Amino acid sequence: MLQKTSHFLREANYINGEWVGADSGKTVDVNNPATGLKIGTVPRCGASETRRAIEAAEAAFHSWKKTSADHRAKMLRKLHDAIMDNQDALAELLVMEQGKPFAEAKGEVGMSAAYVLWYAEEGRRIYGDIVPSPWADRRILVTKEPVGVIGAVTPWNFPSSMLARKIGPALASGCTAVAKPASQTPYSGLAWGVLCEDVGFPKGVVNIVTGAASEIGDELCLNPLVRKITFTGSTEVGKALIEKTAGTVKKVSMELGGNAPFLVFDDADLDRAVEGAMAAKYRNSGQTCVCTNRFFVQAGIYDRFVEKLAAAADKLKVGPGLDEGTQQGPLIDDKAVEKVKELIADAEDKGGKIAAGGATHALGGTFFQPTVISGATPDMRFMQEEIFGPVAPVFKFETEEDAIRLANDTVFGLACYFYTGDLGRAFRVMEGLKYGLVGVNEGVITTVEAPFGGLKESGLGKEGGHQGIEDYLDTKYVCIGGLGL
Repeated sequence: MLQKTSHFLREANYINGEWVGADSGKTVDVNNPATGLKIGTVPRCGASETRRAIEAAEAAFHSWKKTSADHRAKMLRKLHDAIMDNQDALAELLVMEQGKPFAEAKGEVGMSAAYVLWYAEEGRRIYGDIVPSPWADRRILVTKEPVGVIGAVTPWNFPSSMLARKIGPALASGCTAVAKPASQTPYSGLAWGVLCEDVGFPKGVVNIVTGAASEIGDELCLNPLVRKITFTGSTEVGKALIEKTAGTVKKVSMELGGNAPFLVFDDADLDRAVEGAMAAKYRNSGQTCVCTNRFFVQAGIYDRFVEKLAAAADKLKVGPGLDEGTQQGPLIDDKAVEKVKELIADAEDKGGKIAAGGATHALGGTFFQPTVISGATPDMRFMQEEIFGPVAPVFKFETEEDAIRLANDTVFGLACYFYTGDLGRAFRVMEGLKYGLVGVNEGVITTVEAPFGGLKESGLGKEGGHQGIEDYLDTKYVCIGGLGL
């Protein structure tokens, strides 16, 4: 292990500026998905430790919110610089616990820094309004203020950048945070505590708690000191969190599950579509909420698309994330492998054909072959279920109307992609698809400058763009009267 990486691997929680264990002394093991070997442990904290973290964040909020936007921007710039100065070390830590290829991990860490830098600037642009008054002797002001303590719950698939999307706008707006990273990938979350400590954020402004998801989550949702919950994860868990926050009427932003369609029309640039399909499907071994779940290809080019996609999938280099040239790492755990196997078996039982892959990789463990399934039909489970693995089912469609109907036939509405060479069709399909993110002739579209978030059961609120800071702000109207004008 690199010496710098060991600086960020903390087997303790960061609460009120101190590194502490669980009250009970209990720990959770953290394993490397590429080897199955134990990396270390983290505290198994629960409600009491989370409560102390919330109280520390509340105490810190009263002074942090009074700092100037310029001061907060300078602190966030220092945080950005610290991330970039340690990009390789943080990426190596991420690979060890999550498994993705080093190049992808390095890109994620870079994206984390980019979110921090973006919100360093957006925090200086939290503008209010002076509204023309209907009364001659009164003036109307509209101001924006930080909501208070925020609770952030993040997933294992992007353990650094998902936290950046939440901590960045929270700190920029004047909020303080209690974050709960996923138990499979806690070290990348705890590294944010190290970074914030290193650059000099006041104690209590950022707190990182690991352990029992239900106990920590319940405390964050039920504690009245927490004024906002931001969650990235499954729709099932997101719905439960929304219900639990109702009692204290918190703000919520939810980035939930997806069922992304990828449409390819007869008039598309076929090679460009295959290139985009590879990026949109197999990045992070298919374990992203915006990964393509269903490919819909028009009949005229269906066979050629399947052939080219299968050939490209067969060429992907599968291996441990730190090995040179690895393009696809392991799945996160055995449960993920079983889910992929179940979906493939279901497809074969219903007439689907394996065009590439289809089985555990020769490396064993949780490594899985990049898979393409032809002859996919709407009665197969992955029409409605999120795959979260390297499996590409390819459906055939005849007309543009059919494609839009099939693409929208889901409760989800996060990301979608389509390829066409017809400008009119591009606008018709773009407007017909009920999704929060739309890629037209592009397979990777996420960027810090644009709002990220879904429709329908894929979530509430936006992360990124200027829209991403709004959920961390309260709007206040002030009427000043008796001016005698």
